[in-house]
Amino acid sequence: MKAHSISKKKYINETISGYAFMMPFVISISVFIIGPLIYAFIISFKDFSYLNPSSSHWVGFKNYIGLLNDQTFKRALLNTTIYSLFVVPTQLFIALILALVVDSDIKGKTFFRVAYYIPTVTSTVAVSVIFLYLFKADGLVNTILSKVGIHGQAWFNNVNFALPSIMMMAIWSSVGNYMVIFLAGLQDIPMELYEAAEVDGANKFQRFIKITFPLLRHVVFFNLVVSLIGTFQIFDQAYVVSGGSGGPLDATMTVVLDIYKTGFKDFNMGYASAMAFVLFLIILLLTLLQRLLFRDEMY
Repeated sequence: MKAHSISKKKYINETISGYAFMMPFVISISVFIIGPLIYAFIISFKDFSYLNPSSSHWVGFKNYIGLLNDQTFKRALLNTTIYSLFVVPTQLFIALILALVVDSDIKGKTFFRVAYYIPTVTSTVAVSVIFLYLFKADGLVNTILSKVGIHGQAWFNNVNFALPSIMMMAIWSSVGNYMVIFLAGLQDIPMELYEAAEVDGANKFQRFIKITFPLLRHVVFFNLVVSLIGTFQIFDQAYVVSGGSGGPLDATMTVVLDIYKTGFKDFNMGYASAMAFVLFLIILLLTLLQRLLFRDEMY
């Protein structure tokens, strides 16, 4: 009986200690994440401005309905979608190729792993400034093109080339991150499978199709979800390149940049919150769709 009492007391003490250790995290996530999310959801149904919060009033679904006729938001959503459709598959394809290269027996593969990964840890603002200089009218890119008889563009000031230029910048700066994840997946594949396939006469391409890619499908799913979420949240590059305007003629306007302008420049925080939750819903639906398509690779 005494032993049971001691055991129960020890259990209670451990439980209290466990909750005590959890409290800083629970409090911080409640104050800085959960609380603001709930508050943002509430003001998305209001005409709200931080300049005069006392004058805010309930407007119901007016903010959400207004998005249906908001041409800037539609253009931002279109730009973001086009950006995602091009960047996601391109950067994942390049990342997989690079992972296969640095996982092979080439000399200096440690150097190449570091070299491919360095752009990932570089500030996106710094990368954007570098590309602004590279792609300006008298920049390095146009100088090289002129040597081969091609007339260059003012890339970021051209409606047709501004968004593709940001796409190239995003791919270059983020592909290393997905390469590392693919590399981890490749190194988790047992070598015995490759050895057995080689004994059976399978060439490198056949080994990739029959062994490597099927066993990497769960890694592909993870990278696809993370990449898609990241591309729909693009802000830094578009802001720096356009000076925060989304120009020229909204060619680089993205959903998050539109949210930023609406909330912090126009001070229409209720409308901006509605835009943010629409973006959240889009990302959630796309993630669930990918989960459905890759459900066999989840387990």
